[in-house]
Amino acid sequence: MTADQATHYCLNLACGSDQGQVAAVSALLNQHGAYIEQFSVFDDHTTERFYVRSVFSLSSSVQALRSAFAELAVGFPQAQWKVHDLAEPTRVLVMVSKFDHCLRELIAQWRRGELKMDIVAIVSNHPDLAPLAEAEGIPFHHIPITADTKPAQEAKLKQLIADTDAEFIVLARYMQVLSETLCHELHGRVINIHHSFLPGFKGGKPYQQAHDRGVKLIGATAHFATTDLDEGPIIEQSVERVDHADTPQNLSQAGRLVESLVLSRALRFVLDRRVFINGMKTVVLR
Repeated sequence: MTADQATHYCLNLACGSDQGQVAAVSALLNQHGAYIEQFSVFDDHTTERFYVRSVFSLSSSVQALRSAFAELAVGFPQAQWKVHDLAEPTRVLVMVSKFDHCLRELIAQWRRGELKMDIVAIVSNHPDLAPLAEAEGIPFHHIPITADTKPAQEAKLKQLIADTDAEFIVLARYMQVLSETLCHELHGRVINIHHSFLPGFKGGKPYQQAHDRGVKLIGATAHFATTDLDEGPIIEQSVERVDHADTPQNLSQAGRLVESLVLSRALRFVLDRRVFINGMKTVVLR
């Protein structure tokens, strides 16, 4: 196999902090003929956790590398690791309600090759966006939810996630709260976009709330969904400047733009295998 034919991989490692870990990881990669292109580390002294992200090309057997790394990781405290094949698009299921701005931006970036993923399905509790999914050739599943039907409908959703082999689920303005059971089962796999800098302006009519408070900045937060509503580990945030002359409609328009930007950026970080959950926060290795 020539260098041009070498496959690119990404190693992710999270473990307890200890001396000599960078040297051990880089030495093992070198021993197996890996050409290291990116190597980022972070040692969180507050939690005593150590994080590594390395992108490398490899012309030899990745299985041999994985076996060797499994032996090495035994010596690392509380190690969690994986070697990802970057040639394989990540399978993503997107959930929406009636707002389409985040969904359209994800589809546009996916079509342009800017998000390395396959959108395996679009799920909604409303039928409104079915024509968009059909036009894009993406399977659409209408799963309406009420308080009485929620357990049965979430069971359908779980089966769909399993059938499509989706690794991540993106809530692109999905206006339903996932049950505690589902949040636990999908821990670290559900990415949500929230229409503010958390924890401000929760609930309905957020831009009316922002207008009533006379805010000078509006923002959006992408985070992993947890059982605590809109309080999961934050992946990415951004803001737009506004002023006293802006109406709630102006704020909503600016908000849609920043929501789309923040969600797509956060998803790109996740797809690039840059994001590690570290308790109630994240480490995003650049």
